[in-house]
Amino acid sequence: MIERYTRPEMALIWSEENKYRAWLDVELAASEALAETGEVPGDDAALLRQHASFRLDRIREIENEVRHDVIAFTTAVAESMAEAGHAEASRWFHYGMTSNDVVDTAQALLVSQASQRIDASLAALAEVLKRRAFEFKDTVQIGRTHGIHAEPITFGLKLALWYDELTRNRRRFLSAAAEMRVGKISGAVGVFGHIGPEAERRICLRLGLEPAAIASQVVSRDLHAHYLSSLALIAATLEKIALEVRHLQRTEVREAEEPFAPGQKGSSAMPHKRNPVTCEQICGLARLVRSHLQAAFENIALWHERDISHSSVERVVLPDSTILTHYLLEKTRWLVDGLQVNRAQMARNLDLTQGLVFSGQLLLDLAAAGMLREDAYRLIQSYAMRSWQSGSSFRAAVEDSPDIARYLSPQQLALSFSVTRQLRHVDAIFARVFGSGDAPPRSSRA
Repeated sequence: MIERYTRPEMALIWSEENKYRAWLDVELAASEALAETGEVPGDDAALLRQHASFRLDRIREIENEVRHDVIAFTTAVAESMAEAGHAEASRWFHYGMTSNDVVDTAQALLVSQASQRIDASLAALAEVLKRRAFEFKDTVQIGRTHGIHAEPITFGLKLALWYDELTRNRRRFLSAAAEMRVGKISGAVGVFGHIGPEAERRICLRLGLEPAAIASQVVSRDLHAHYLSSLALIAATLEKIALEVRHLQRTEVREAEEPFAPGQKGSSAMPHKRNPVTCEQICGLARLVRSHLQAAFENIALWHERDISHSSVERVVLPDSTILTHYLLEKTRWLVDGLQVNRAQMARNLDLTQGLVFSGQLLLDLAAAGMLREDAYRLIQSYAMRSWQSGSSFRAAVEDSPDIARYLSPQQLALSFSVTRQLRHVDAIFARVFGSGDAPPRSSRA
């Protein structure tokens, strides 16, 4: 992933240096576990732990010649042992192992490191969504369906919905990440021809991994597809949030805006512009995360016990998907935390159609009062369409209607247009989403 979309902590995880460090961790854990089972001399395993190292430039130099990264790595480590005066001990390095025993097991370590960063960002975004949901719990806003005014909601409900979806995303992600924390040291075709299951268990235990119940030369790639699917779902939710802000920031709506920093410029040609550029970036990069999922699914089917058609793909999709998801989470947290909300404009937009958005409640009230529902619908729609086309007050028209007055008193009719009545269950919804505990501290931001 390009530097523009890579946060430094994730760049370190997926650096070439850290990859080979993970490989070395696997190799040393294997030597020590085999020493415990009596297959490797304990003194030599200790020497490997003390002196085994690598130089990145030397690995690259060897790989240019041998065209095999694992061989280049093991050769470079063997050279480091010789330089330390312990060449004999290097014969136990990579003992009984095949390339993918190292690569797949080390990859689980790298994915675990990246997952910890992603989970921390998920938790941070959830905290901000919760705080701002309570901040705007009672801020009335018009709800829209098909982009058209529907019935009143609150802006806090919108944020609570995002929080609820993110909570599910986090649960799915943690499950998928846990499934990825598996290693395999079962050899070239998965039958433990050279290292036994007990040694594999010990190796994985040292690394904080679980041994795969069964593997060929590779860990089954449905695990990887599931993991990337959880990232794609996270990215889709972040796009959902950003897309909503983009709509709310439109000049005609102007109910919410992404932060606009002092000195920021929105257009090279039009000085007045305040464009939702971060929201658009989130929407665009979310597409990229989702696109990697297709390649992950195609990696599941390999020839027999292994080919390497998946390998080149994973060198791209695993780092890039985790890096982008982490970046998008941090960008979305910044967006929600600094979101500028225009309560006055929300109130103006709520009244824009002069009562039309209460037509559904009026329909129910007329039916409850005795009017046939079809008759009530036809009557209300006639007033609504005239109001829509002329821009006149729907509420004034129905208040003057003798047909409606026969069923509803002025007090009853006023109740049909009550926002408080429409939103009387907001507290109950919040209790469902957040539980009945104390609300987080309110922000002064508006």
